[in-house]
Amino acid sequence: MRLDVLLGCELGLSRSQVVRLLGDGRVSVEGRVVTSRDKGFTLQPGQRVTVGPFTRPEDQQPIPQAQAPLQILAEGSGYVVVHKLPGVAVHPLEPNETGTLLNALVARYPAMLNVGEGGLRCGVVHRLDIETSGVMLFATTQARWEALREAFSSHQTHKLYHAIVIGHPEKQPQTLRMNLRVTQHSPARVKVVDGRDPGGRPCDLTYKMLESLGNAALVEVQLGTGFLHQVRVMLAHVGLPLAGDPHYQPEGFIDPTGSPRVMLHAQRIVIGDIDVSVPSPEDFLDVLARLRGAV
Repeated sequence: MRLDVLLGCELGLSRSQVVRLLGDGRVSVEGRVVTSRDKGFTLQPGQRVTVGPFTRPEDQQPIPQAQAPLQILAEGSGYVVVHKLPGVAVHPLEPNETGTLLNALVARYPAMLNVGEGGLRCGVVHRLDIETSGVMLFATTQARWEALREAFSSHQTHKLYHAIVIGHPEKQPQTLRMNLRVTQHSPARVKVVDGRDPGGRPCDLTYKMLESLGNAALVEVQLGTGFLHQVRVMLAHVGLPLAGDPHYQPEGFIDPTGSPRVMLHAQRIVIGDIDVSVPSPEDFLDVLARLRGAV
């Protein structure tokens, strides 16, 4: 058995958590300390694996940052909705990491520390890529977290995005259905796969053009499912890569928009009695203005 598989099974850790454990030098095989480079090491029967003291993920806590900026859009019974700015992470990956939305939130809502998955992802209901801006929803009570997660799992949510794409979308709304699979975890990469691929997950979205901008366009995207990098991968697959997204633009592609980041903004979220929208941030509007001036 591979070392990382054994550690994941025996300790109940994810792949990324195992890699961090190895990177911290907490694991030895037959007395020899191993590192993250040894994660694929094949263990032989009878070999002794020793794990030193470590804090389990569910017992870790984000550092409260009471002075960190936080734009609250709405709050109610068991939930809070905030505006995630581009470049800000949703939650920390390490106990000593700061500057994320969750660091600011737990300082203001300390009761959410044990909500949901707990640990460094307490209260997190859904996620946005670090470069994506827009509406972010968190739960502040366990009952609300369970209800919101069920709504996401059963696709009883309405998630609307605005994106600037490079290319010429159809004038009529288009629905895309594809199977996506994560092919790399750090940094994350996703690709479209054949429906017979056992690792693929069926995903769908509908998009429509709001404004033509010469060689680019402003589009509105409504998600049916939610998957890592879904909007970016699926639109790029049909020849409409997002502005500022070199990871999914074709090899050798020259982005004519000069976008400072991936131009994707979570405009609105609707779940039951929660209905919150937020305007696009300045950098998104600046790219739009520049493209409008060039048309």
